[in-house]
Amino acid sequence: QVQLVESGGGLVQAGGSLRLSCAASGRTFSLYTMGWFRQSPGKERELVATANWNGGGTYADSVKGRFTISRNNAKNTVYLQMNSLKPEDTAVYYCRVARLSEIYWGQGTQVTVSS
Repeated sequence: QVQLVESGGGLVQAGGSLRLSCAASGRTFSLYTMGWFRQSPGKERELVATANWNGGGTYADSVKGRFTISRNNAKNTVYLQMNSLKPEDTAVYYCRVARLSEIYWGQGTQVTVSS
């Protein structure tokens, strides 16, 4: 059974930093794309960043230069380092692991940035 467990969310002031972690279990995910999405109230879930199995990845324009995604395949874990946080980064952040038609989601972790 695949399970994704996120941690690291919380309340931070604007300009601050947080580091999210997502630990995956149930199989080996070294060939999967691991990534982070977020959803704010009244908005659709949006991509934040992805890390491909071969080292490539993507970032949303809104977080480029501020967020860094990384992964540790030995630990089946993906991280999101978030710096220079803004109030508009406030959202529930979800971890996603995917390969072809297989998609798994975490339960989400709340990030709140106060102004």
